Amino acid sequence: MVQRRVPKWSELSDLIRVRPPTGNATDRRLARAVDVADLRAIARRRVPRAVFDYTDGAAGAEISMRRSREAFERIEFCPSVLRDVATVDPSTTVLGSPSALPLAFAPTGFTRLMHTEGEPAVARVAERVGVPYALSTMGTTSLEALAAAAPGARRWFQLYLWRDREASAALVERARAAGYEALVLTVDTPVGGPRLRDVRNGFTIPPALTLRTMANAAVHPGWWVDLLTTEPLEFASLRSWGGTIAELVDRVFEPSATLADVRALRAAWSGALIVKGVLGADDARAVVDAGADAVVVSNHGGRQLDRAPTPLEQLPAVVQAVGDRAEVYLDGGILDGADVVAAVAFGARACLIGRAYLYGLMAGGERGVQRVADILTREVTRTMQLLGVGSIDELTPDRVRLRA
Repeated sequence: MVQRRVPKWSELSDLIRVRPPTGNATDRRLARAVDVADLRAIARRRVPRAVFDYTDGAAGAEISMRRSREAFERIEFCPSVLRDVATVDPSTTVLGSPSALPLAFAPTGFTRLMHTEGEPAVARVAERVGVPYALSTMGTTSLEALAAAAPGARRWFQLYLWRDREASAALVERARAAGYEALVLTVDTPVGGPRLRDVRNGFTIPPALTLRTMANAAVHPGWWVDLLTTEPLEFASLRSWGGTIAELVDRVFEPSATLADVRALRAAWSGALIVKGVLGADDARAVVDAGADAVVVSNHGGRQLDRAPTPLEQLPAVVQAVGDRAEVYLDGGILDGADVVAAVAFGARACLIGRAYLYGLMAGGERGVQRVADILTREVTRTMQLLGVGSIDELTPDRVRLRA
């Protein structure tokens, strides 16, 4: 029979843990997030539904996006034990220069909609962490302003081929003058993907003040105050637009682009050239033959062609096809540091993350992006330790497999 007694205060006092109060609401909010999924949940509460859905959603029935995550869920690691992993080194080289992690911050459009600090906040975090950041053609900060905001960052500029080739060439010249290291040519957007969440939400750029959005403003007043009391949205490529995303893409982008355009861009640009949106070995070989220094195996985060091949599943074939001539990166579905480790083991030089840092941006501006970087750094490091590897070079294909 259990004997009961009254505990002594000295016994209870050792069990009581009272956290000192944190004065800043943003810091308190971010401190509760232990992974990117937590930041996604916070972001959902912080911004209007249409803004969250623009970031979180994908094309069509969103099958491609789900398959990308499911592929990472099928990862099975093959660890080694009794290895000295007291200290591991997650750094690597990307385009021949050091990168603190095997990742880069991907280009994302309309970033100041997520938080008014926008692209400069992301670039400053990239600068502190020591990884590249790519500014989108459809970003809301100019090439020159971003360079001034993060002068020490490794800056890439993401380019779409436009119908107006002179305007596109002018952007390339501005990137050169502002000291950008690389161009990221996106090739999977001949027309806009069917973003059904955006259509259902009536989402436009800039957001229109309709009865629906004004009702939503009542529960997200801070976001609307920030939007209306800061500088108007200014895109890297055009000053204003009053339609949907798909209408903008269909009006501006070039559906008749070919490999000749890649070769012409290679001839005009002396820096590194990355081609993003490749999903097969034949296309990878073709763009590398046309002058690409790197390719990004990507289905645009599932935001273009729904039911497109899953990037992680395509990665080994692309690495085998061009990995001896060009660097291969992976994009799509990456929400955890273990995802990054797995992709590198499958042959990727680095991964591009987009949604992950945007969740942090929505949750807490620059501090939220920093929280994402800290979480991913911790997850990459711990996964390497648990795998029994001390450096990125030890992440070889025998360390990972996809379950059937």
